[in-house]
Amino acid sequence: MSFSNQAYESPRWDIAADANATDRADFITKTYIHLVAAIGAFAILEVILLNSPVAASLTGLVGAGSGWLIFLVLFMVVSWIARGWASSSTSLGMQYAGLSLYVVAQAVLFVPLLYIAGQYEGVIPSAGLSTLGLFVALTAVVFMTRQDFSWMRSVLWFGGLAAIGLIVCAVLFKFELRPIFTYAMIALACGYILYDTSNVLHHYRIGQHVAASLALFASVALLFWYIVRLFLFSRD
Repeated sequence: MSFSNQAYESPRWDIAADANATDRADFITKTYIHLVAAIGAFAILEVILLNSPVAASLTGLVGAGSGWLIFLVLFMVVSWIARGWASSSTSLGMQYAGLSLYVVAQAVLFVPLLYIAGQYEGVIPSAGLSTLGLFVALTAVVFMTRQDFSWMRSVLWFGGLAAIGLIVCAVLFKFELRPIFTYAMIALACGYILYDTSNVLHHYRIGQHVAASLALFASVALLFWYIVRLFLFSRD
């Protein structure tokens, strides 16, 4: 299948909520198929990376505060580029390139955390199942109530900005973020899942399933990150 611009026919850009039932169901199905594919690709990449010399090297590299900060900044830049590509309205290939780039970036970002978590029996599987359970429950809430959680956008934006500020301060001034911060970040990630899921139902347009799946994947990854950290705190 060709993903070139010439072979790609721009889809109708009706809002999914206003489209007919068939188109709306097709959009939602494609979104979650792409989400599952992204999670599967992420898992495969993690297995490869964690069983290679890259894992120990990368963990050592970001162990220093300045190294982790640089790593985080690079991830944010790559994420911004990937989201822009995934939102392309002219090229299907660009959309898939954006999603692929974002999955790879998340896989690399997770290496140090999962390398450490892998030293404790049961942490990664337990965190994965907990993440899945929360995601399914939150998704069910949105689909059953049909509520529009777009009002959460400002709250989530300021919450995310505050979290980034705290992380930067913790790195620069060398203090540890306590478990209460982890609980707050889990709550923030759950908020993002509600927000992104409601956007799938109410605000994304037909043809934006790749961008929608990226947004959901980002929220699931954020939730998984802090649930892993929570399990690690319980083992200390």
